[in-house]
Amino acid sequence: MRIIAGTHRGRRIAAPKGEHTRPTSDRVREALFNLVGPVEDATVLDLYAGSGALGLEALSRGARRCVFVEADGAACRVIKRNLETLELTGALVHQRDAITVLREETLAGRRYDLVLLDPPYERWAAVRQKLAELLPRVVAGSGLVVVETDARVEPELPLEVATTRRYGSARLTLFRP
Repeated sequence: MRIIAGTHRGRRIAAPKGEHTRPTSDRVREALFNLVGPVEDATVLDLYAGSGALGLEALSRGARRCVFVEADGAACRVIKRNLETLELTGALVHQRDAITVLREETLAGRRYDLVLLDPPYERWAAVRQKLAELLPRVVAGSGLVVVETDARVEPELPLEVATTRRYGSARLTLFRP
């Protein structure tokens, strides 16, 4: 995997080994950021971060801050190593459950310009309701939420659908408040 654009364009990034993490492909990441547009000075929340590729891409493209949330310890170590290798600043890595961190962020009143969600495809149905309750309270008024799911799933949240696109076996759905 590599960074697609920004200050670290072309730099390779590591991904966790094993079957627990499904990194977003370069093609889908490029499409995602083409849909999102500029992210300079944005605050980003990368839930179910996995390899961290989405948040790393946002930082390379000028995001001011990115909070990575991933439950898997090996994946968190890879994210931290990628941040060190790329010398990217403005990042915080939480090795915790995404719903728990999302609940804490809502209680703290934190808002994000861009929320990236890439839960394991098979877990979407299990986490959708909790995400629907919490996400509207963490996305900034002019912000975006991007959800990556299996291409056959059309995610629903209590937010306005800006667009939804299929890319092979993946679907990207952008929501706005």
